[in-house]
Amino acid sequence: MQKIPSVDLRDFLSDDPVRKQKFVNEIGKAYSDIGFVALKGHFLDDRLVEDLYAEVRNFFNLPLETKAKYEIPGIGGQRGYVSFGKEHAKGRSAGDLKEFWHFGQYVSEGSKYVGEYPDNVEVTELPKFNEVGKEAYQMLEKTGVYVLRALALYLGLDEFYFDKYIKDGNSILRPIHYPPITDEPKDAVRAAAHGDINLITLLMGAQGKGLQVQNHNGDWIDAMAEPDELMINVGDMLSRHTNNKLKSTIHQVVNPPRELWGTSRYSIPFFMHPVSDMRLDVLEDCIDENNPKRYDDISAGEFLHERLVDLGLIKK
Repeated sequence: MQKIPSVDLRDFLSDDPVRKQKFVNEIGKAYSDIGFVALKGHFLDDRLVEDLYAEVRNFFNLPLETKAKYEIPGIGGQRGYVSFGKEHAKGRSAGDLKEFWHFGQYVSEGSKYVGEYPDNVEVTELPKFNEVGKEAYQMLEKTGVYVLRALALYLGLDEFYFDKYIKDGNSILRPIHYPPITDEPKDAVRAAAHGDINLITLLMGAQGKGLQVQNHNGDWIDAMAEPDELMINVGDMLSRHTNNKLKSTIHQVVNPPRELWGTSRYSIPFFMHPVSDMRLDVLEDCIDENNPKRYDDISAGEFLHERLVDLGLIKK
């Protein structure tokens, strides 16, 4: 496959069962074939997208000493600011050429998960930053709910199978700034080849060149969304849970051509995580003679901890 397939969530949301099934078939096939899809018809409107990018640029333009106030020790970068070069891909030591921010879950009142997650960090210099971030978080989460409902149907599960696991889940909204490149990078790229940890990732900001996806032949293909599309991919948790029926695809953000080194790049992924006690044990219906069980039993929380250690965000 040389191109990322495009689907429209409005098909799934329609009252027409034929359109709904068409969406299920298309997204299921895309995730089985390459693990990425471009999605139209999501819940982010143009105003919210513009406001979010404006606030994100405002934050990353703050002086480094101001941003550094929001780098919270001892929480593995789960909330607030993570400085340039701090994170690296699994198996690499060179830090990625990026800095980023984390918004986390807004737990519903009375939930048993109240207190499980670190608090979101308020940026006092930018009065709209947190408000806009929260709205974007909730619209991306709402979009992800329907994508997972479609995937549940594709897998032969109850449509609402994932709902109970993603409500109050440990999802993260991560605005990323890839600053201008000032020196010849030795081994570092903006984001080295990796698979995502979570169930699915909903990515804003894949409109320009940079994001590349590795297809099953090992070729790197450009993943570029239209202005009204989100790029959505399968993460390792969902791949593991489905015994690789839905594939977590390796992807990277490459450095731009030298003539564009002086430019910044912004992207905003939403990493959709379940609650920590969800079991990621391989689904029985995804095991057969030709596809034996590939993974040991593990919870989402245990798997996340392992991977944060791999990424250098939590020390052993």
